[in-house]
Amino acid sequence: MQANFYALAAIALWSTLAATSLLLASVPPFLLTGIALVAGSLLSWPAAIKNPGVWRVAWPTLWLGVATLFGFHFFLFLALRMAPSVEVNLVNYVWPLLIVVLSPLYLPGDNLRAVHVLAAALGFAGAALAIVGGSGTESSSTLSSFSHPAWAYALALASGFLWANYSLQTKRLALTGRSFPAAAIGLFGLVSGLLSLLCHWLLEPSVNLGLREGWLLLAMGLGPLGSAFLLWDKALKLGDPRQIGILSYITPLGSTVLLMAATQRALSWHIALAASLIVGAAILGTRRQS
Repeated sequence: MQANFYALAAIALWSTLAATSLLLASVPPFLLTGIALVAGSLLSWPAAIKNPGVWRVAWPTLWLGVATLFGFHFFLFLALRMAPSVEVNLVNYVWPLLIVVLSPLYLPGDNLRAVHVLAAALGFAGAALAIVGGSGTESSSTLSSFSHPAWAYALALASGFLWANYSLQTKRLALTGRSFPAAAIGLFGLVSGLLSLLCHWLLEPSVNLGLREGWLLLAMGLGPLGSAFLLWDKALKLGDPRQIGILSYITPLGSTVLLMAATQRALSWHIALAASLIVGAAILGTRRQS
């Protein structure tokens, strides 16, 4: 139960990401991600200053963290440049399903029951409805300016796989006694943020940020790109990744609802049905199994 609480707290923070991004639409995506990830890493600096050893992680662990945080956003942003964002977002949100169905491959003790598959399928259906039903909340964007949807969907799928792999690897390391300190996530975020800023310098036009943008970027960094990663880490190390994966479908639902509120759009029947499917999936997938 404690693990599910941490997962839900992370999900609540991630749900604010799209609405906050809407307020930062003038900031190029790699610049936005880079500044927010570096800001999010600040949460771990006190622990690293007090005990530098928390940032001395094995190279494979550092590679796992940096490749995930940087690769997830890099692939997703490239996909958004090549195809409509609704479809890209839908493909990307296969990662909760991957966490559920791949769990036995990473964690041999976690047998995949029919109830988990059913709950994951219901959750994915709900996420699809939430994303498609909220597609009208999108503002026009220069990101969808290319026309290579097959490659775009492959990149979106790769992005989702990276996050599912990171989540399951985190749990496996914890079970085998090789868990990395939570503060090491700050190092992952710092390195990933610097790589994102390098991508901004190479690929994006320079912009001048105002005080409003600065505060919003700080809030994004400390919230969905900072605290959320730490909460997710706690959830994975304490809980059942199959249950956490199913709960994760609340993210696109919450994100879409907040976007609708931010753009003053009325909630549609898509959202009501999506909420029913996702809540039903969460109840089904997180109840105790005999």
